[in-house]
Amino acid sequence: MFLRHLSLTDFRNYQTAEVALAPGANLFVGSNGQGKTNLVEAVGYLSTLGSHRVSTDQALIRAGQDSAIVRARLEHDGRELLVELQLNRAAANRAQVNRAAIKPRELPRYISTVLFAPEDLALVRGEPSTRRRFVDALLGAKAPRLLGVFADYDRVLKQRNALLKSARASGLKDAKLSTLELWNERLVELGSEIMAERIAIVAALGPFVREAYQAVAGSDQEPTLEVVLSILADHPEAEDAEVSAPAATDLTREGLADAFRAALEKVARAERERGITLCGPHRDDLLFRLNGLPGKGYASHGELWSFALALKLACAELLRAD
Repeated sequence: MFLRHLSLTDFRNYQTAEVALAPGANLFVGSNGQGKTNLVEAVGYLSTLGSHRVSTDQALIRAGQDSAIVRARLEHDGRELLVELQLNRAAANRAQVNRAAIKPRELPRYISTVLFAPEDLALVRGEPSTRRRFVDALLGAKAPRLLGVFADYDRVLKQRNALLKSARASGLKDAKLSTLELWNERLVELGSEIMAERIAIVAALGPFVREAYQAVAGSDQEPTLEVVLSILADHPEAEDAEVSAPAATDLTREGLADAFRAALEKVARAERERGITLCGPHRDDLLFRLNGLPGKGYASHGELWSFALALKLACAELLRAD
C-alpha cells in the first residue's frame, strides 16, 4: 500500500492541508508546533480509529469547528482508493471509500499503518489498558472483522455491569438475577474468542520482536511476550490480579471458555458486592520479559525504549508478511 496524497480540513491546527507523498521515506521538517506530528496522527487515525496522543476525538477537531475531515488517496497493486473520514463533535463520525458510505469501523480494512512515537514507552512502562489497546489494534489491522467482536464485547460488558450495579443498589436476591446468566454466556462466547486471538497473534509476533530487538539494541537479550489472563488468576477479584495472574497456556478456545465460566463463578459474590465484572479480556495484560525478567521494574530506560521500538518494527513486519 502506498499513500499518495493526504488532505486535511479543520484537523488539529490545520484549516486545510494538501500533502503529496512519494514512494519510500518522506521527511517532514519544521519548527516546533507547526503540525508535523498532526500529519502522522491523521494517517494513523484512519487505520486504528484512535489517536496515539488523546483518548477522544474532540481534540482532533480544530478549535471553533464542528467537524474535521481526513482524506487519503491510496494505491495498492495498481488500484487507487480514496478513503475519507469525517470526525464530528455532536454526531456520529462518517466514513467513505471511493465516495461510497461505509461504517467508520470498517476503515482499517483499507489502510494499515504502524506508528512509533514517544508515547509508546507506555507500552512497557504504563498501564495494562495501554497494552490491551496495542494488541487489539494489531488484531484489528490484521483481521478487521475482530473490530466488531471487540465492540460487541464492550457492549455486553456494559450491559452486564449495569445489571450488577442495579442489583447492588436495589439489593436484588440471586433469584432475581436470572438474566445475568444470559449475559454471562454472551460474555464468555465473545471473550474467549478475543483471548484466543490475542494469544495467537502474540505468539506470531514473538519471533519478529526478537529479530527487531537484536537489530535495534545490537544484542540478543531474549525478549519475550506473554499474554496474562485474569481468568487464570488465583484471585481474579484482587486489585492487582492483572499483573499477578499466570501467563496464558496453550488453552484452546473451548478451554478458554470453560476457564472463563469457572472464573465468573469464583468471583460471582465479589462482583455483586462491587457491581462490576472482575475478570475477562478487559482485565488481561501483556507481560514483556528480557532475559527471563519482567521488563517493567528490571530493564533499564534504554532497554525499555529498545523493546518499545522493537515491538513496532515487529508489528510492521508481521503485517507486511500477510
